[in-house]
Amino acid sequence: MTGVVDDELWSAVGDPTRRRVIDLLLADGAGTATSLSVQLPVTRQAVAKHLGVLDRAGLVRSSQAGRERRYRVDEAQLGRAVAQLSAAGAAWDARLRRIKRMAEAIQRTKDQRSTQQ
Repeated sequence: MTGVVDDELWSAVGDPTRRRVIDLLLADGAGTATSLSVQLPVTRQAVAKHLGVLDRAGLVRSSQAGRERRYRVDEAQLGRAVAQLSAAGAAWDARLRRIKRMAEAIQRTKDQRSTQQ
């Protein structure tokens, strides 16, 4: 991982409906805006917009299926997304550990001062 943040990717996976779309596509192998909308609390048009965002982020690929487009998860891009999100999580965990150590050091200093008075 290069450490480069892909804002489009983060935006795409930041929405709970889009994450649910990805889950459904992974479970079913593929789907259309119509087939997905039956399983979601949003309209077919809303699903189509969410699929467009996922497509622009490279998380799904589409092919023509009659009058509709059939979408599949791009597993390679999903793998890159998982790696990027995992790396970001690890970086935040490290930051939070440093903040905790700093807060504990400040508290120890305060405690030492209060016992010296």
